[in-house]
Amino acid sequence: QVKLVESGGGSVQAGGSLTLSCVASGRTFDPYAMAWVRQAPGNEREFVAGIHWTGDTTYYEDSVKGRFFIRRDNAKNTVILQMHNLKPEDTAVYYCAAALQSNFDYYVDAVELYNYEHWGQGTQVTVSS
Repeated sequence: QVKLVESGGGSVQAGGSLTLSCVASGRTFDPYAMAWVRQAPGNEREFVAGIHWTGDTTYYEDSVKGRFFIRRDNAKNTVILQMHNLKPEDTAVYYCAAALQSNFDYYVDAVELYNYEHWGQGTQVTVSS
């Protein structure tokens, strides 16, 4: 079992920046792909960014490309999402998620949320105009 705990959410004005952190505990020696997923009120959960266990491949949702950056430090069991030039439409609860890479083809299905079996409790990001 893997436990994920997010931090770093908050309120910022449009154009500002925030950095989200996710710390994993438990079976962290297994190769897990990691992702950040968000859910705005009234909307379904949406893939935002993902990173391969080795860190060598990343994926981003189109609206955040060039503004959000994901990275990981496996020695610290941490995944970071740096968010720049934030927009009001980025307002959502942001979740950290983990998927055991041996269970699927990461390079084909990295953005498919059904592959992610472990989830954090979420952290609120609010961007005001």
